[in-house]
Parts: sequence; structure tokens; C-alpha cells
Amino acid sequence: MAANMRLDKNPMPSQDPKVRAHNFMEVTTGYTEAMAIDEAMRCLNCKNMPCVKGCPVNIHIPEFISKIKEGDFEGAYQIISLTSSLPAVCGRVCPQETQCESKCVRGIKGEPVGIGRLERFVADWHNAHDTAAAVKPESNGHRVAVVGSGPSGLTCAGDLAKKGYEVTVFEALHTAGGVLVYGIPEFRLPKAIVAKEVETLKALGVDVQTNVVIGKTLTIDELFEEGYEAVFVGSGAGLPNFMNIPGESLKGVYSANEFLTRSNLMKAYLDDPVTPISKGGKVAVVGGGNVAMDAARTALRLGAEKVYIVYRRSLEELPARKEEVEHAMEEGIEFLLLNNPVEILGYRNEEDRRDPKNGCVVGMKCIKMELGEPDEKGRRRPIPIEGSEYVLDVDTVVMSIGTSPNPLIKSTTEGLEVNRHGGIIVEENTGATTKAGVYAGGDAVTGAATVISAMGAGKVAAKAIDEYIQSK
Repeated sequence: MAANMRLDKNPMPSQDPKVRAHNFMEVTTGYTEAMAIDEAMRCLNCKNMPCVKGCPVNIHIPEFISKIKEGDFEGAYQIISLTSSLPAVCGRVCPQETQCESKCVRGIKGEPVGIGRLERFVADWHNAHDTAAAVKPESNGHRVAVVGSGPSGLTCAGDLAKKGYEVTVFEALHTAGGVLVYGIPEFRLPKAIVAKEVETLKALGVDVQTNVVIGKTLTIDELFEEGYEAVFVGSGAGLPNFMNIPGESLKGVYSANEFLTRSNLMKAYLDDPVTPISKGGKVAVVGGGNVAMDAARTALRLGAEKVYIVYRRSLEELPARKEEVEHAMEEGIEFLLLNNPVEILGYRNEEDRRDPKNGCVVGMKCIKMELGEPDEKGRRRPIPIEGSEYVLDVDTVVMSIGTSPNPLIKSTTEGLEVNRHGGIIVEENTGATTKAGVYAGGDAVTGAATVISAMGAGKVAAKAIDEYIQSK
């Protein structure tokens, strides 16, 4: 069967920007069967498989694409499932352009094969057609605790459950899914998909306990006392960073974590929400990553009349996925590049004048930037332009400049060492921490990173935990 040598990918069908900017339904609607087969035909089935080397969980990419060419979509799903626990999730939120697709030889003279789009298609096809329930493996009599139900925790729990371990997942919030639920908006990742993945794990025998804060409700040492033989920490990086500029304590200033959690998990978009959030007005989102794009696009859907992305470098340095940036621009979000906040302005009425936390945002003072010499990461360092300050008219500010691991687990666990950024120190090839029997992975180790890298860490740790317990 001859390859399709078309240089560009099959476009991804999506809602009209003017329509989707006002609803929370998924932006992209996915390939049809015909489109998936046509896109699969662009794959050259390279013998050295460079795309696989770019995948943190080493999905057998040419093999699953070959199944799509044959119209065997379920066969393609089974191949993906050999190494990936969350294909419907990864097909939507993974940065394929910097991972598997960046290694695709079709990208040398044109666009790479749409690997992520094909993965999503296969997963969605399976979810729509599969009726067989997961079967719980026979227990091997060993117990493992998993802290956190994000991508690393779910992956580790799933891999261990398939080997017969009795796994309990402890989630601090009231809904399982971690960042997949509270951090990524519905229009990028429908929550029904995450819920289905969690239900599959439960069918494998995984016990998911919500509203349990490890370090408060229970400590890691107490988990061992209760009979767990190993613990995997996948608690994420939920501690927001701030700029420490004047005015950050004003009403109307949010961390992106709080803003997105209130909207995604606590349904602040409802007319009479339990936990309200600023709606309407003019919103500035400070930062340039995927979380910043999510916050800006969420603000738009919540009714903002104007939304700005304020980022101190240029478009070339913007770390967000290209597709997310394009979608944001299509929806009318304005990018103020080479700009940086220096102060958030507010007012206080006479009654509240003694408490600055009761003040409200009335604007944000910014300064224009220019790029200088590269910093230690190779990115050109932004330098303020003297005398270029101006006031941006906004009444809500969302800070999206990164997150750090919460120090709670470290502070309540003797023998668990962290680095200067608060990330848990682990052995690279095992995820083993400095405390015997405790493993860690994902954002709790690296700080905020990608879903697929967290999954990869969960897989590595599951393998190491199995070897650790079986060798005892």
C-alpha cells in the first residue's frame, strides 16, 4: 500500500472560534475514520522508529498507525495500551510537537504525521465501541499506597494493579484525577474521559479514597504502619508561585491554580456558585505557558470583555503549545509580548482602608522589555526598558508563572530529602527516594511538567516498586 506523500497533516476539525469562545465544550471534535486512515497513510513506517524515541512512555507508534491503515482501530488501541494508561488524555494534551512528532522524518520537508491526533482518534473509537469490563487480576497479596491521583499516580496504580497488587490511591480533593480534573479545562479535556479512566482503574481493583490529605489526615509513616509495603508519591506541584510585586494581595488577583480549580472543579461558572470567581470585565493573565493559555481562555468563557496575555519575552520564547497559542489568538485573546508587570494597582474604600486585602484591582502597571543575552537555559534574558512604564486597564489579574511541590509531605516525613526547588530527590532510573520503600514521580519531583512525562515516571516507579517488594 503506497504511502500518502502529502506534505501537510489532515486539519483537525474544530468549533468556530466565535462560537467556542462562549462555551466550555471541547474545541476540537476529532478525526473521522476516513481522515484517520488518510493521515495514517502518511506514516513511512520507518525501521529505526525515531518517533518512539521521542515518547516518554515509548508507545509503539508505527505499529499502532499500521493498524489504523488496516482499519483495525481496536488493534491500534491495544498496541497503545501496552505502554500508555491514558491514551485519550495524552492524545489531547501531550506536547507531541516537541516529543514524538519532533522526531518524525515527514517533518523534515513538511508537517510530521499527526501522531497525537491519531492516538486521540483510536482512544475515542475504543471508548465509543468497547463494552467489555476490565477484569481484576488475581491478588498477589502485597499492598501499595499511591499519594495523588494525577497522571503519575494513576499510571503507577494501574501498572501495579495489573500485576496483582492491592493498590490504594489517596487523593486530597473530592474528585479523583489530579491536575487532569482541576487544572485542565473541559474545552481541552472533557472530564468524562478522566472519570472513565478512573473507573477502569477501580474495575482493576484499585481503591480510590478522596478527601485524604497525606501529611494531615495520614502520614507516610502511618501508611507503612497500616501494612502498605511501599508508597508512591505523585502529589504534583500545587503550590503557586508569585512575583512578589506590590498589589498581589488585592481582591481580584488569583493564582492560575486557584482560578482554574474554582472553574474546573468547583463549577464557579454556574449562576449561583458555591465558590465564586471574578467574571466579566478586563482580565490580565501573566505568563506564557499552557496553564496561562488555559486561564486566559477560561476567563473569556466566563464572560470577560477583554483578555490579555502578558509575557515578558517574545512569541518565539513562548513555552505554550503552538496549537493552544493559535486557538487563543483565534478566540480574540490579545498577546502583550515583551511586557512585564511591576505593580498591581487598587483602591480601598474608607471602611476597608486599614486592610489592603480588601482592596480591589483597578489596573496593572507594566514595563516594556527587550531581549538581551541568553540566560543559563539558553533563552535570551528580558531586560526592562527604562521609562516605558504604562498602566493596563484591568480589574482581574491571574498569575501563571509556575508552581512548586507542596512542602507538606516533606515536612511530615522523616528521611525524605528534597532539592532547593522543593522537588523530591529520586534515583533517575527507579524513582526511589531517600526513604526506604518510598518512591516518587511527576511534578512532585520535577516541578510543573507534562502529563506524559509524569506518566513515564509513574511507569518507572511501578516497575521498581514491583522489583523492590518481590526481592524482600
